[in-house]
Amino acid sequence: MRHLARALSLAGILLVLSCPLLAQTRRDSRDNPKYRTAISDGQVLAEDQEYDLAIDAYAEANRIAGGKDKFCLRNILELQIQNGDYDNAVVTAGRFEALAATPAEKSYAAASRGRALFLKAEPEKNGAPYDAALLAKADDAFKAALAADPKDATALFQDGEVLVHLGQAEEARARFKACVAAIKPGDALYLRAERFADNPALALEQLAPAFTVKTLDGARFDLDQMQGRVVLIDFWATWCVPCMKELPEIKKIAKDFSGQPLVILSVSWDEDEQTWQDFVEKNQMTWPQYRDVDHKLGRLFEVEGIPSYYTIDSNGVIASELMGEGFDVESRLRKLIVQAKNAKANSALAAIGQ
Repeated sequence: MRHLARALSLAGILLVLSCPLLAQTRRDSRDNPKYRTAISDGQVLAEDQEYDLAIDAYAEANRIAGGKDKFCLRNILELQIQNGDYDNAVVTAGRFEALAATPAEKSYAAASRGRALFLKAEPEKNGAPYDAALLAKADDAFKAALAADPKDATALFQDGEVLVHLGQAEEARARFKACVAAIKPGDALYLRAERFADNPALALEQLAPAFTVKTLDGARFDLDQMQGRVVLIDFWATWCVPCMKELPEIKKIAKDFSGQPLVILSVSWDEDEQTWQDFVEKNQMTWPQYRDVDHKLGRLFEVEGIPSYYTIDSNGVIASELMGEGFDVESRLRKLIVQAKNAKANSALAAIGQ
């Protein structure tokens, strides 16, 4: 999954740009039915992951608005990055930057350019080096973003990641610490920035994307709060025949590993909420359950089909990704749990030694 942890953690933590100028640009065009239709088409197509068509729809809306609609340009920019069209994303970021009227807008434009360059710098093959020239350009872009808004937490975090890849660990640590200082403890970015500030090398790992969801029982599930525990994420649905074949194995895992440092999150793609709830209750699925009604979490993990499983180690690193049936998920989890226990024991010994 090229760019999985990187692209999705960046997408997940991207701070919402709230700016009255963006709203004003849209108000100037709202009375035009063709503009409204193009915007609506773009939203629907983006939800359906028809990114090329969604970009075309927003581009048409921007044309109708005179070519300088920041709302359209921002959506085009985000979709281009999501679609892996990094060269055009850099161009669109430049177009947005030319229209930017506030420090927040200028910072967003420069940080988006840096994000696209950072993603483009990632190698196609695992183990190959990042493109150092592109990393340097990304660093320059993030520095420009921070010059416009020194407390832009997203730019601070992302530049920290770039600096780690450039071999500048202490400079990266300073960025992550500044990010922590710029946000509140409840922010989705907070825990990960804290971890990276403590150990910048973690930014080199394929961490699972950060996310927080509300489970069926009303509890809050925050992946970054699972540190020290192994996590199994199970994508399924009641209408999925292979998923039904796999359910006894998941139930066995939940029972056999009770009391162990393991957390299971089952993510359903059921459209009907009552059908899902009834099935969960009938089959005594007592571990955390979440219904991914809009498939946002599925897109975050780039799930291509179900059942799909993601095992995540106690450091938050994706250990395996499996799609289909017949995998020995239990043995994989058993190894990760042993590692988690050993890591905890070593940490305790280190603390005693201090």
